Amino acid sequence: MTDESIVHFKTARAGGKKLRPGRSPAPKVAPERVPRVARLMALAIHFDGLIRRGVVRDYADLARLGGITRARVTQIMNLLNLAPEIQERLLFLPGTEKGRDAVTEREMRVVCELVEWEGQRRMPAARLQFPSQ
Repeated sequence: MTDESIVHFKTARAGGKKLRPGRSPAPKVAPERVPRVARLMALAIHFDGLIRRGVVRDYADLARLGGITRARVTQIMNLLNLAPEIQERLLFLPGTEKGRDAVTEREMRVVCELVEWEGQRRMPAARLQFPSQ
C-alpha cells in the first residue's frame, strides 16, 4: 500500500530545512513602488485644490500643516508649471520594481524653470528620461 502526500521544505533558522506538509507557498513578490515624482505631482494638484477651495490660505499654511518648509512647498507646487502632457506622463509613470526611479523630481525642477510649455517639450531627452510606454 502506498501513501502519497504533498510536502515542501521550508528554510528554518541557521539555514536548516524543515519538512512541511502541503504545497510550497507562492514566492513573495514585492509590489511596484509608485515613483516619488508621481506622488509629488499628485500632491501638488491636491495642494492647489486646497488653496482654490479656501481650505488653506497660502503656501505658509500648507508648510505648517505638512511640517515642511515653505521653500519645499514651493518646489512641489512648481511642478504645476509643467506642460499638461508632462504632468500627465509623470502621474502615469510605471511603478519602480527595484532601484532608483527613472525620473526624479530634481530633474524635473530644471524643466519647471522654463516658463513656456513649448520650451519644456523641447528639453533634451536626457532631462526627460521617461521609460517607453
